Amino acid sequence: MQNNPSRRTASRPAQKRPTYSIEAVDNALLLLQLLRDGGALRLKDAAAELGVAPSTAHRLLAMLVYRGFAVQDETRRYVPGPAMGVGPAGLSWTRLLRTIAQPHMELLSGKVNETVNLMVRVGTKVRFLATVEGNNVLRVGDRQGTVMPANRTSGGKAMLAELELPMLEQLFRSSDIDGGTAGDTIPDGEYPAFLRELETIRGNGFAANFEGTEDGVSALGMALHNIRGDVVGALSVATPATRFRSVFDAGLVPALRETCRQLEIDIAANPAERD
Repeated sequence: MQNNPSRRTASRPAQKRPTYSIEAVDNALLLLQLLRDGGALRLKDAAAELGVAPSTAHRLLAMLVYRGFAVQDETRRYVPGPAMGVGPAGLSWTRLLRTIAQPHMELLSGKVNETVNLMVRVGTKVRFLATVEGNNVLRVGDRQGTVMPANRTSGGKAMLAELELPMLEQLFRSSDIDGGTAGDTIPDGEYPAFLRELETIRGNGFAANFEGTEDGVSALGMALHNIRGDVVGALSVATPATRFRSVFDAGLVPALRETCRQLEIDIAANPAERD
């Protein structure tokens, strides 16, 4: 989110923060994002995320329960309710992954002075778990909570490149929708080029997105792995399209690769891996 009105932010799917925003509404929506992306939320964690008293968080969560967006399980945790339009990520480690990644993202953003994103893949979508913005006047804004097609984002493509062909077929060539693991069909005419792009990504070790999700925004992404070599997420560096070439030539790939390497060391030392 932008706090300095003198700075301009590159376009994003989620609209700009309203001039006269309602804090209680914003907090309730943030709780919805946290439930969706984390799958479960305790009262004390909700209060900490919002920076409010537990009593305030409890009132907000009670309204979500009343409207069917949340329910409490047997351990008193809040989990997504039946009114949730987008299913939960179902990944209990996302909060820990975000915590582990935060300092690495801050260091990388400071080094390249661009926006760094952390995301996970859920079926054919990616969920943006965290964003650290650069300090340029014109920069890509906060993406936390955003859901985008995995086959169009740089981080999503980097994760998809490590899947076997049968899984890619299931995700993008099936007309069956089974809770978000399929249904975003890639047309016949585009699918061979998609597979060739994934092959190039496997060879390069990174994926690029040139205004594939938003006009004026380009990005470079790499997958993150746990100690077993399984993909657990991805990091991306997003820039205004007009600046991407100069940032790339200034050493973006080695900077992102080293950040991923260091982050994977921390992931290996923590249980931040798929259930």
